[in-house]
Amino acid sequence: MLLTSAQQREALPVSRVAITMGDPAGIGPEIILKATEALRSRLDSGALALTVVGCGRTYRDTAAALNLPDRSVTILPDAAGPWPPLAFVEAGPAREPIAPGKISAEAGRLAYNAIEIAVRLAQSDAADAICTGPISKEALNLAGHHFAGHTELLAALTGARDSVMMLAHGNMRVSHVSTHTALADVPRRLTPERLRRVVELTSSTLRALGIAAPRIAIAALNPHAGEGGLFGREDIEITTPTIAALCAEGHDVRGPVPGDTVFVKLRAGQYDAVVAMYHDQGHIPVKLLGFSVDPATGTWEALSGVNVTLGLPIVRTSVDHGTAFDIAGRGIASETSLLEAIDFATRLAPHAAGGG
Repeated sequence: MLLTSAQQREALPVSRVAITMGDPAGIGPEIILKATEALRSRLDSGALALTVVGCGRTYRDTAAALNLPDRSVTILPDAAGPWPPLAFVEAGPAREPIAPGKISAEAGRLAYNAIEIAVRLAQSDAADAICTGPISKEALNLAGHHFAGHTELLAALTGARDSVMMLAHGNMRVSHVSTHTALADVPRRLTPERLRRVVELTSSTLRALGIAAPRIAIAALNPHAGEGGLFGREDIEITTPTIAALCAEGHDVRGPVPGDTVFVKLRAGQYDAVVAMYHDQGHIPVKLLGFSVDPATGTWEALSGVNVTLGLPIVRTSVDHGTAFDIAGRGIASETSLLEAIDFATRLAPHAAGGG
């Protein structure tokens, strides 16, 4: 039985998380329906409140087609609170049917609308954090929203500058100096100011997660950290003096550590996080460990991991996988990463123990 509004207030702190559907043609609707069912006891007890933002028609059609329960209560985004433990806010309505697995401008429009609404909910204190479902960059751009991804879009919506992407899977926490940029442009993105920003945001996030004295390693840009300048001088001329300055200020920062060993040391618990220089350097080790594959069939059994955007004025986490158009609508998508992302969001929410 659901608690009354008064009982919910007495049970505070309640973590209120707004979840965006992502691209409605992807697996977002399915994994949200599965995740909310998995979290039913926390929702019923008043320990957690979720607001799903997306295309209502697709959400209901997905629930019916896959025989998944939809226990959400539809409300308006400006409705007076308190809201029900599981609410749904319409990001449409859809102007045309959304076909599972099909890229379209309409799906991109709805995905953008959901993100914009969720950000407003967080900015107006109607949500403590947002958790985003996977989007299609192609569909987003077809809809006229020209962003490289969630990180850049959220920075524009919130007015943030110098935001940072962190991936997390277990004790594998990896922040990035650069993300959605051509590999040829990476060296010029490595500046003392940017490296310092990434380290400081990573350190503050680790403290919010309960790590009192974070140990952070900096991955080298070049093989063997430049091998004394034979393979490039960025690690010597930029990274090394920046690390020295951060250590002098009290940070526990180590490196530059060669990229072929730094993640092994992270996994072994020698560091609490690694700062990677570019997208693939940081993403590959986390996803290699987070994606479980059935060796008999070669298919993914589960997707584990969380994407966190640091440096925003709001808390934002996300699943660590894409839209999976190839399996959309088939009922086989895993909600594991979404459950982890929701949990991460509640841990980083402003009222969480150790949060900030």
